[in-house]
Amino acid sequence: MTMIDRRAALRGLAAGLALPALPLAVRAKEPPRDVTLAQDFDEMWETLRDRYCFFGEKATDWDKVRRVYRPRAIAAPSWNDLAHVLRAALGELYDPHTSVRSGPNGIARMPPFDLLVERSASGLRITNVAPDSGASAAGLAIGDVVTAVDGVAVGEAIKAAALTCLARPDPAADQFAINAVVAGKRAMARQFTVAGKGEVALPIPQRDEPPTIAHRRLEGGIGLIAIRSFGDYAATGAFDAALAQLRDAPALIIDVRGNGGGDTAVARPIMGRFITTRAPYALMRRRAGRGLSAPWTEWVEPRGPFTYDRPVIVLCDRWSASMAEGFPMGMRGLGRARIVGTPMMQLGAAVFPLRLDRTGFELQYSAEPVYDVADRPRWQLVPDVLVPDGADILAAGLAEARRMVTAR
Repeated sequence: MTMIDRRAALRGLAAGLALPALPLAVRAKEPPRDVTLAQDFDEMWETLRDRYCFFGEKATDWDKVRRVYRPRAIAAPSWNDLAHVLRAALGELYDPHTSVRSGPNGIARMPPFDLLVERSASGLRITNVAPDSGASAAGLAIGDVVTAVDGVAVGEAIKAAALTCLARPDPAADQFAINAVVAGKRAMARQFTVAGKGEVALPIPQRDEPPTIAHRRLEGGIGLIAIRSFGDYAATGAFDAALAQLRDAPALIIDVRGNGGGDTAVARPIMGRFITTRAPYALMRRRAGRGLSAPWTEWVEPRGPFTYDRPVIVLCDRWSASMAEGFPMGMRGLGRARIVGTPMMQLGAAVFPLRLDRTGFELQYSAEPVYDVADRPRWQLVPDVLVPDGADILAAGLAEARRMVTAR
């Protein structure tokens, strides 16, 4: 029975399909713990071997990952300890989109979390800080140099976080490792030593979540609609209501800064408010043998009681991720927007979920790489108006909107 067939059978059981009951004496016993953990590790490893889409871009030796981490999985004292092994194994792909979605508090976060850093002579220099984060609340700023994390010198912390299953050096893998050092652990506070500032505590931020959709008017009547997530299926209706209020705006700014992504089923109808005929917004591929399939086209249908046909700007930043990268890319591909901001998180694929059959841990992995309508990878997307880190992205977007209004 194939993996897919086996899962279909399990779904049938969950749905209540009648199967003959076995006598108690011959029912299968739960396998020993080490076998259970080995089987779940193998399910993860084999699924990614067959379906993960970025092996061509990675320096990861996936066979070595199995040799190194499978014995650790078998030896894990508990299921929670297995989660740490899975996180470390998936980390060897240095892909923030490929991760353990469920698991215990204290598991290492997939970077980036709320900081971006680079190596410097004296430590890790901060190059970007996520707004409204624990790092920003602690007063950390671009240019600060972190010399220790939770009492461990960054040099030692980097050695501990370094990837060990690479077939060749890759600067992207090093970037992943050093950003993992400052990302810390899930649901746990961090303590940094910062040059010139001393000890800086980064507690777990406690804040009210902003509304998914918010709108207002800016100077000159230009409209602004902020979208904080594409994961809320009520966002489409809320966006429609905001657009109705701003229908007469001479230009519209759509702000997806800090948006962690979500579902194309939310983003695509929003794009449909800006076109009058069906149009392509992206190309996609998936694994086919050792490589990738031929691309197929993703389309947007026009939608709504009216089409907003005036200039549109999409704002993005380093914390715009996944569908929040696909949305500006798609709007530009439709010929309906210019992108203003910094490069984004560079997550290049749609993800597939994976629930391990025995422990129930939920994972996700990059499965279908996304390209713009000119077949350029989404992870290489660059804004039309590139704003330096730390500069005022909204001000740059407003200036570009004014220019576009004048140029009409």
